[in-house]
Amino acid sequence: MKIAVIGGAGVRTVIFINGLLKRYKKLHIDEVVLYDIQEEKQKIIEKLCKHVVERNHEDLKVWAVSDPVEAITGADYIVTTLRVGGDHSRVVDETIALDLGVIGQETTGVGGFSMAVRTIPVLIEYCELIKKYAPDAWIFNFTNPSGLVTQALRSAGYDKIIGICDAPSSTKFRMAHDLGVEEDDLYVEFFGLNHLSWIRSVKKKGEEILPELLADDAFLQGVQEFSMFDPELLRSIGFLPNEYLYYYYHREKALENIKKSGATRGKTIENVNIQMMDELKHMDIDADPEGALQIFLYYMQVRENSYMSIESGLAKRPLLEKGQLEVPDGMGYAGVMLDCIEGMQSEKGKYLVLSVENNGSIPGLADEDVIETTCLVSKDGIHPVKVKEVPEHCYLLIRLIKMYEKLTVEAVKNKSKETAVQALMLHPLVNSYSLAKQLVDKYDEVYGGIFR
Repeated sequence: MKIAVIGGAGVRTVIFINGLLKRYKKLHIDEVVLYDIQEEKQKIIEKLCKHVVERNHEDLKVWAVSDPVEAITGADYIVTTLRVGGDHSRVVDETIALDLGVIGQETTGVGGFSMAVRTIPVLIEYCELIKKYAPDAWIFNFTNPSGLVTQALRSAGYDKIIGICDAPSSTKFRMAHDLGVEEDDLYVEFFGLNHLSWIRSVKKKGEEILPELLADDAFLQGVQEFSMFDPELLRSIGFLPNEYLYYYYHREKALENIKKSGATRGKTIENVNIQMMDELKHMDIDADPEGALQIFLYYMQVRENSYMSIESGLAKRPLLEKGQLEVPDGMGYAGVMLDCIEGMQSEKGKYLVLSVENNGSIPGLADEDVIETTCLVSKDGIHPVKVKEVPEHCYLLIRLIKMYEKLTVEAVKNKSKETAVQALMLHPLVNSYSLAKQLVDKYDEVYGGIFR
């Protein structure tokens, strides 16, 4: 079987390949083909990926191509992981938002809106190629904002697409570690939208433990995702939060921390990637592939170390030196995708958190609304768990953000600035017609008339 990665020059591709090495034979994967419009960067990432395969003495075939049709043709699974406009577009998105006094995070609110508007038309073009050259392939969308983009592609008629995000799986991993149990012994049930979800059930070996976890300050402080929140807040809502709810529940704190830091997350990432690629471009990777890999791993460590630290004000973790670094096991989005493929190939199935169509899971939402929820994935299909009752405070936020998403999709489809303003005006992190209009006008100007 063949996996194609559209956006193969992304830095996470190396970690994806390393994660795949542990399971590619079990999943019957023979080759991975990388495609990206950034050809120089892709050549570097291709060499690092091949070295990861060789240092593990495996025979998985990894290669890069410059033609998207060649990458897609005959693929069984396709990963879409794009950043339309490159790293600097994220800096632009965040800066415009901050200049107008709002949070511009790339998936939540204004930044996510701008990225989606640029990205959806490009992904639809790739989906048209996939429909022609790999009509039976499953598409795993990791392109941010994952939920909104997946909604757009589903609404455009592409039905073999699954939105994936590593936030829920990473949270479960850290919860299991803190509790001293194996991940397989912990059932963690999410519901909501991508980057707007809650944990409504935690079972350890079949026994419900969510109430005692909410009462345990040491646990709440010991898991990175929960440590940002006021414990009294979590006890009052009765759920454990997706970390991105920090932007809603502690909005003024997040905004103030970003302003005080002097640099947005996007600018931090841009600088890290520039430094990393500059070092890699000026060395002979063929002569010293392990040295190149250590440079890559060092900068990936710096990148991950900055995650949510600016917004939350939490201290960064200490860094390890080059030469001491191991390639991560691919738990992130690679792990979610591979777990999904494994589930699809099994009778018993696996419980995974995915962005899929609602189909009656959350009452009050349309069947075609894309939600992020725990699903049972098996040979019989992908079945979201049924959420019988949603508290009003969660339901209202879900409905509001889903309406924002659907209006954004409509605005892109019809190239309508008016609809785009309506979408942003509804978003809780904007919540103003005049602000929404200024933001849409500014993004339209900076990106050369995206609504024309």
